[in-house]
Amino acid sequence: MSNTLLILGLGNPGDEYKNTRHNAGRTAVMRWLKTSDAPAPSENKKFFSSLSESKMGKTKVVAALPETFMNNSGKAALVLSKFYKTKPQQIVVVHDDMDIPLGTIKISINKSAGGHKGVASVMRALKTEEIARIRIGTGKSAKWRDRNLNKLVVGKFSPGEEPKIKKGVKLAAEALGVCAEEGAVAAMNEFNQR
Repeated sequence: MSNTLLILGLGNPGDEYKNTRHNAGRTAVMRWLKTSDAPAPSENKKFFSSLSESKMGKTKVVAALPETFMNNSGKAALVLSKFYKTKPQQIVVVHDDMDIPLGTIKISINKSAGGHKGVASVMRALKTEEIARIRIGTGKSAKWRDRNLNKLVVGKFSPGEEPKIKKGVKLAAEALGVCAEEGAVAAMNEFNQR
């Protein structure tokens, strides 16, 4: 087993998707890269991603932002996991989750995709659910009942929601740091109690 941690920040590429609900995972990984002094990611077409490689102790940390669209994230996950020889237990996927309140996070290990198409794409490609996930709450609202969820997830946050999503992104970046240093179980024990 390689000594590599593979982090996938799910979202959609392109400026028009910046700061949308679906891009919370990408935003959190970018924040973690800035706070951990890792290099900024650069596009690597071979891996269908923008990549940043760094070391934390004896662990190589590969942070990838798939440049495929959300529902095709598995394409990048598969080539990355094969190249870096990572087992499912060495993979952390960071993504948005509308079933979690805005401004909070939840860490899950070995759980189903729960209807998230980007996560389902990764699990299908890797043929496993045994990955760790940092789920960033983007909040569900009763007033959304009659709205198109596909449009909603690529919509921007309202000014009132901005402080809450910033808090969730910050928590996710902190949890990523714990994942990198101590493992996903330690991160889950610390952050799921908050």
